[in-house]
Amino acid sequence: MNTDTLYEQASRTIATGSRSFAAASRLMDTRTRESTVLLYTWCRHCDDVVDGQTLGHGQRFAGATDGASRLRQLQELTRAACEGEPVWDPVFQGLAQVVQRHDVPASLPQEHLAGFAMDVHGTQYRNLDDLLLYCWRVAGVVGVMMARVMGAERPETLDRACDLGMAFQLTNIARDVLEDAAIGRVYLPADWLAEEGIHGLEGVLDPDKRDGIARVAARLVAEAEPYYRSARAGIADLPMRCAWSIATARDVYRAIGRKVVSKGASAWDHRIATSAVEKLWFVARGAGVALAASHVPTAPRPPHLFRRPL
Repeated sequence: MNTDTLYEQASRTIATGSRSFAAASRLMDTRTRESTVLLYTWCRHCDDVVDGQTLGHGQRFAGATDGASRLRQLQELTRAACEGEPVWDPVFQGLAQVVQRHDVPASLPQEHLAGFAMDVHGTQYRNLDDLLLYCWRVAGVVGVMMARVMGAERPETLDRACDLGMAFQLTNIARDVLEDAAIGRVYLPADWLAEEGIHGLEGVLDPDKRDGIARVAARLVAEAEPYYRSARAGIADLPMRCAWSIATARDVYRAIGRKVVSKGASAWDHRIATSAVEKLWFVARGAGVALAASHVPTAPRPPHLFRRPL
């Protein structure tokens, strides 16, 4: 399948699966947008296959055996794509193009799949450290791959890209608490839940515990803040249009977290998102952030933040 056809299919996927990412990607130059969309589509596809869903919707609780089998297939197809072997699936053809074009280490896509393995095997998140490892695998490593697609090579810049992915995932977890619990998954740290008298999946789903869940979710959003702040320092190292896109996406997701906190126990009555008007504001603001980035002194990366292993 040629590049144009791959990109057209991938663009339809992203338009349905993530409106926020689709909006931000339109700010990029053509070549970078093409690669980011192809990479996103691979990430989305792997998530869908493991969970038996479509574009992030219709999730179901999959048995460990079923999920493990799907995961092994994804790992093998990903390996083949990264090593330049023929692959029949357009999603993996797109991944192969991204890896080859931007010299993405094969270890990074496999590390992403290791995050899905944590879902398949029902990993329990006893504390924040356990959760941060998961966030690195399912989102931080994606930030690193996206940064490489945008031309970033300096380890310091890749660190900041990882930080943004971590912040995004912490925000997503806070927003999707009840959706995740409905398919048998609890990502909120067990020790934080215990402090609120909440234990296990049943406790998270108990309507009478909603105030406690809101406080735990607010703590998670607060944990995301230093990652968002750190990520801003990496924007200056990106090409202008990429910097604009990333600054916009950063503000959109940050706003979602703030809405979760402001709504308290009612945060899960309806899925939280930003409106079209808000997105337009963030696009305009993102341009200002990108233009000013190179003139803002860079603060050292806080030593307590998660350190990426790859």
